[in-house]
This record gives sequence, C-alpha cells and structure tokens, in this order.
Amino acid sequence: MQKNADPGHWIGVLVGGLLALSITFPPIMQRAAFEAFILSLPSTTLVHQWGNASVGKVGGKIFALLNSDPGEVWLKVSDMAYELLTELEGIRPAPYLARAGWVALSAGAPLSEDEIKAYLTEAHRLVALRLTRKLRAELGLG
Repeated sequence: MQKNADPGHWIGVLVGGLLALSITFPPIMQRAAFEAFILSLPSTTLVHQWGNASVGKVGGKIFALLNSDPGEVWLKVSDMAYELLTELEGIRPAPYLARAGWVALSAGAPLSEDEIKAYLTEAHRLVALRLTRKLRAELGLG
C-alpha cells in the first residue's frame, strides 16, 4: 500500500490485513522537494544517475544525493559531524562514500527538515571549498 500524504510520504505493507510497516518520509526526502532545495543553492547542478538517483553537484563535484523517491539522503559532512551523526539511529555511513566522510540519512533519522537542509547547505559549502580558487571565482562562490 502506498499513499502520498502531506507533509510526508508513507509506505505500508499489508500482511494478513494488518499494516506491517509504516514509514514517514520528510518532504526533503522526496524527489521534488529535494531537487528544488538542491537547485536553490548557489552554482548547483542536478543530474540523474546511478539508477535514477537525484545527484547535486557544485563545480562538477557531488555533494548530496537522493537515492530513490522517497528515499535516503546521502551527503558529505565534516569529520566531527560524521562521528556524531553515525552514532544516531537512522543515520549510517553512506555505502561506497563513507571513507570520504559521507552519511546516509533514512526516514528514521532524528533530524528535522530544517536540520537536514542545514546539513545539505553545509555539504555544498564543504565541497565548494575543495574546488580550485579559479573555479570558485568562475562560479561566483568567492
């Protein structure tokens, strides 16, 4: 059973007439809201790759992705945030990207919509800082 509901999206599975699973996805973990927020950040591009994941890039470098709709948000975080966040339920090292300081936020993560947006903004900043000075200037990122 699937149902779109505002403000979140939930998915349930009927087993013998009983709802066996119910997950509420914050809007930012849904494609439309995720993509709109990503594109609101400076000099950002959005592509669909890796099985139709929504991938946010700055200067051609990935800073965040949504792996499905709805789904997990994967993003770059600071070393300190990585250590703290991966201790929380619903947040895990991002597959294939953990060694580069990425986490995967599931619908069960204890973060508010605003906190997730703040981490996405910080991911953008962290990746932009690793671009060359020349490219940052070309992109208007100082």
